[in-house]
Amino acid sequence: MKKYIASIGILLSVYACGDSNSGNDLSENTEDPVAVPGDTSEENQRVPDPIEAGVSTAYGFEMVVDGLDIPWGFTFLPDSSMLITEKNGDIIHFKNGEKIKVSGGPEVYDRGQGGLLDVVLHPEYESNGWIYFSYASPEGTGEGGNTAIMRAKLEGNKLTSKEVLYKASPNTTKGQHFGSRIAFDKNGYLFFSAGERGERDVNPQDISRDNGKVYRLNDDGSIPSDNPFVGEENAVEAIYSYGHRNPQGMILNPETGEIWVHEHGPKGGDEINIVKKGANYGWPVVTYGENYSGTPITDERSKPGMEDPIFYWLPSIAPSGFAYVTSEKFPELKGKLLVGSLKFQYLELLDLDGKKITKRTKLIEDAGRMRDVRQGPDGDIYVAIEGKGIAKLTNK
Repeated sequence: MKKYIASIGILLSVYACGDSNSGNDLSENTEDPVAVPGDTSEENQRVPDPIEAGVSTAYGFEMVVDGLDIPWGFTFLPDSSMLITEKNGDIIHFKNGEKIKVSGGPEVYDRGQGGLLDVVLHPEYESNGWIYFSYASPEGTGEGGNTAIMRAKLEGNKLTSKEVLYKASPNTTKGQHFGSRIAFDKNGYLFFSAGERGERDVNPQDISRDNGKVYRLNDDGSIPSDNPFVGEENAVEAIYSYGHRNPQGMILNPETGEIWVHEHGPKGGDEINIVKKGANYGWPVVTYGENYSGTPITDERSKPGMEDPIFYWLPSIAPSGFAYVTSEKFPELKGKLLVGSLKFQYLELLDLDGKKITKRTKLIEDAGRMRDVRQGPDGDIYVAIEGKGIAKLTNK
C-alpha cells in the first residue's frame, strides 16, 4: 500500500480539496458499535486501493427549484414541500412551485465555508414538529464563529420555539472546516459533525476540545448517559468519535443501522468512515493525503488504536451530501450510495457490497458543484447544485 501511495505522489500534486471558501428499514441490532483498539473485524481489514471512476451517460437532470445561490442542505416536509438552507442564512420553503422565505432563522457567521448548513426533520416530525439546523454561529465569546445545532418549529412561514442545543467553542475567524451534517440513528439519537476549523494539530485528537468530532445528543440536546466520554475528566461529553477532519456527508445506513460519514481529506484522501463509539479516526496522525504544497503530513497510513476508512478517494473529489438509495423508481441504483462532488462537479454513484465499495461511476458530469443529495418521499433523487438550485435526476 505504501509503495502504491508513493507511486501516485506526482498525481496528487495537481489536485486540491475543492471546497472553496466562497462559499427506512433498520437493523434489528440495537447495540452501538464500539471501537476496539487493534480490532480485526471486517471493516478494519486492509483498506482497498483507490478505484478509478467510470462514466455513465444514462442520466440527466431537470431543475425543480431555480435561482438559488449556495443551497447547502434541503429536506422534505410531510406534504412533499421542501425546506432549503442557503449558506447566506436564508431558509426557503418551496411549496406549490413558489419560493417563500422563512423568517426567524438563526444568526449565522457567513464566512468561508461557514454559514447556514444542514437541515433535517425529527424522525417523529409529524407528531412533534421539530426541525434541526446546523450552522456557523457567532454566539459566545471571541471573534468569528463555530458550529452550532438549533431546533425549531415551522409555523406558517416563521420559525418558532427555537432552542440552541449545542454550540462548539471557541469562536475563531478561520473560514474553513465547520462540517456539518446531521443524522438520526435507529434509536432516535441525534448525530452531527463539526470539522476541525483549520486547527488540525490542536483539535481533532483532543477530547477536551470541540471540533474534528462527531457528536451524539438526545433529541432535546441533553447528553446520553452512555456517551463514551461521560464522566471522564475534562472531556467534552457530547463527543461520540474523534480524529475527524471535515465531515460533510452523514447518513444512517438502513441495512446495518450504523451512522456512516464521508469527510474531506487534505490533498488526496477523502474518506468514508463508519462511526463507532469512542473511536479515533486518526486525523492528522494518519492520513492518505498530503499538504497542499505537496509535502507529507505523515508517513503513517494506519496505526493501532485508530480506525481505518472503509474507502478513500484519490484524487480528492471534495465530497458533500450523502444518500443511500432505496427507491423503487431507480431499481438499478437501489442499495447503492450517492455522493456529490464539489471539486469535479458531478454526482458519484458508489456500488456497495456489504461494507466495501466495489465501483465508482460519475453521473451528470459538469452540472455544477454538487452540495447535497437526497432521496425524496416520492422516490425521486434530488441534488442541490450551487449557482442553480435543486434538480431532479432523470433516467434517459
